[in-house]
Amino acid sequence: MSSNEPISHNVYFDGNVQSLGLQTEKGKATLGVMKKGSYTFSTSSPEEMIIVAGVMNVKLDDSGFKAYHAQDKFEVAAGTSFDIICDVDVAYLCYYG
Repeated sequence: MSSNEPISHNVYFDGNVQSLGLQTEKGKATLGVMKKGSYTFSTSSPEEMIIVAGVMNVKLDDSGFKAYHAQDKFEVAAGTSFDIICDVDVAYLCYYG
């Protein structure tokens, strides 16, 4: 699928989280990286996160953190926030909507 939309470059947390965004056959997606650290994100639409490399420790609710490894995925509801701790650098793919 090709579109005339430019590739977006998103930078968060003083450059420690960066992603490139584009439209795919599944809708809007970003491919990104996170440096080792702790982050809190908020969602405006549902998200599906797929870990490409590294380990992402994610807290989606009050049940505590869960480790997601390469090829693991998790979903985040719209209008929520979630916490991430990366003990190593992580690469991820995120689909929106």
